[in-house]
Amino acid sequence: MYLGIDVGGTKTLLAIFSSEGKILKQRKFPTPKKYPDFLTQLKNTLQEFGEYHISACCCALPAIIDRAKGIGLEFGRLAWKNVPIKQDLENLLPGIKIAIENDAKLAGLSEALLTHGEYKNVLYLTIGTGIGDGIITNGKIDINYQDSEAGQMILEHNGKLVKWEDMASGQAIVAQYGKKAQDINDPAVWREYVKLLAPGIDALAATLQPDAVIIGGGVGTHFDKFGALLNEELKKYANKMVEMPPIIKAKRPEEAVIYGCYDYIHQNIG
Repeated sequence: MYLGIDVGGTKTLLAIFSSEGKILKQRKFPTPKKYPDFLTQLKNTLQEFGEYHISACCCALPAIIDRAKGIGLEFGRLAWKNVPIKQDLENLLPGIKIAIENDAKLAGLSEALLTHGEYKNVLYLTIGTGIGDGIITNGKIDINYQDSEAGQMILEHNGKLVKWEDMASGQAIVAQYGKKAQDINDPAVWREYVKLLAPGIDALAATLQPDAVIIGGGVGTHFDKFGALLNEELKKYANKMVEMPPIIKAKRPEEAVIYGCYDYIHQNIG
């Protein structure tokens, strides 16, 4: 059996998977602000999985990672820095194979595999508190882009240069409209929003030339509210040098990361 750990800026999810990829048990807890407190909470939660024989674990981190040393270097929404999380997990789970990976890359892996028969090169965008990305080639995380941070792109907005995620993320939506995506039903608001989302997608499409762009995360959950408007807006960027790929909704927008943990183990650890 496999263990997936999805460490988020506000919550952490643990799930036990069968070897066939079925979730057998899961638990969630608020992510502590301090890393030592996180380890304590994680240790306590792991005790609830004692009846399962776990052979491998993948931990998803919202961070830039030193994979060789197993260290989370910089965390976007957590004040953690240079945490030796792989070693700490090995201490908590002795004898179990441990892998750590960026959460957006794992989410992209999961979603790309669900569409693997149709698309060879996939760009996955997770739009939530920030904007993360995963670039998947031939059903695997592309190592050439394993540290990509699309949300950090600098774009022009209202006469200023700003990060893409500062103008188009879920947090930016709340700042602009005073509501979360789930509470917005006015098409006029979504029409304004896609004007902020489209420039970043166009820049990525021109550079990466993916076969498809999959949108997930908390905002992606509400793709049905803005997807058609986004595709309409992107037509304004059309030119003969860059063919705009299909923009589609993630099949499991809020569960992609934890399933990506399973897929990564299945591919790389077994």
